[in-house]
Amino acid sequence: MNFPFFIAKRYLVSKKKRNIVNIISAIAVTGVTVGTIALVVVLSVYNGFNDLIHSMFNSFDPDIKITAVEGKTFKVDDIGLQEIQNIQNIAYMAEVLQESAILEYGSFRDVVTIKGVSSNYNNVTDLDSLIYDGNINFENNGIPYAVIGLGVASNFGIGLNFLDPMHVYAAKKGERVSVNLAQSLNHERIFPSGIFRVQESYDSEYVLVPLSFARTLFDIPEKISALEIKLHTNADVDLSQKQLQDIVGEKFHVKNKYQQQELVYKVMNSEKWVIFFILSFILALLSFNIIGSISMLIIDKKNDIAILKSMGAYQKTIDSAFLYQGWLITLLGSVLGLVLGVLISYVQFYFGIIQLPGDGSFAVTAYPVSINFPHLLLSFITVIFIGFIASWIPIRYFSGKYIASVQN
Repeated sequence: MNFPFFIAKRYLVSKKKRNIVNIISAIAVTGVTVGTIALVVVLSVYNGFNDLIHSMFNSFDPDIKITAVEGKTFKVDDIGLQEIQNIQNIAYMAEVLQESAILEYGSFRDVVTIKGVSSNYNNVTDLDSLIYDGNINFENNGIPYAVIGLGVASNFGIGLNFLDPMHVYAAKKGERVSVNLAQSLNHERIFPSGIFRVQESYDSEYVLVPLSFARTLFDIPEKISALEIKLHTNADVDLSQKQLQDIVGEKFHVKNKYQQQELVYKVMNSEKWVIFFILSFILALLSFNIIGSISMLIIDKKNDIAILKSMGAYQKTIDSAFLYQGWLITLLGSVLGLVLGVLISYVQFYFGIIQLPGDGSFAVTAYPVSINFPHLLLSFITVIFIGFIASWIPIRYFSGKYIASVQN
């Protein structure tokens, strides 16, 4: 066995006596363990939220969305619909017309986003999986129905069994604003058939209606604001996106799921790494326990150092023994922290012990977790790196000022 490592191990696990040095070493191990647990658990929670939001957006957003670069609407014929239909990877397509409108229900009135969708819209998205109450039914016996966000329903106090319809108002195209405001607005009535829940910004904004209803409301009989596309399972998204972009040209955006919510994913990713660096900084502060532990160990083992020197041990050998001591503290704390962090994450995943605050308005009731093994490896490497640097500092300081001065 390596002689310096043997000495370091004896100092760490020796049970002959308990003194302040042993207590400080235990505190150092505990500090590294707690810091590692924090890194693992926090990253797992952030990954859990990221996966949850990603799955929700995946259900609401199409695989590919085509929109105009300039202007809000365009004609379907302008994008080469026939050529698009010939792409083998495409399973379904839905025409969408989206505009802002005034929604009124009872005494409450506010601006919402009306999204008119064609009859096959549910084939393009997984809206079924997002239904909170009711069902998806955009038309029945020629009567249009709406599927509204949970936030809209809560803000307006809308219930599916209520007898009063929702009133929707939109400005008439090409009309000047009249003194009588009602003459400048299109007015339609519609009942809700279902309530969906995705994410707060969507839930409090979107009202899904039949495309024909939106065309009448907004006075846009021929144009659409987007063409949403569903690809076959296991289809090559990048290839399909490139083929579509070649067909529609530079006048249109062709975006995949990530690009449709690019800002959201970037913000979440940035937040996760900011928290990671903050926790790494806290871990660096906790590593001062390692510095203190090794420093006091060197002072406490003055007689041992003298004996080792009298036996012919080089100063480098003695330095290595104390350096290994710090490394063992770091390794033991990081392994314990990694194991406990993963265990805590799995317990939260299966049992949901820590609940989210609120009254159940979230999509989940407990903090979601997702264990990402590359992130576990990153956490382990970060802890090891900080601990090894912390172990080297006291050796560097005491090697020249204390250990070398100890007489045989």
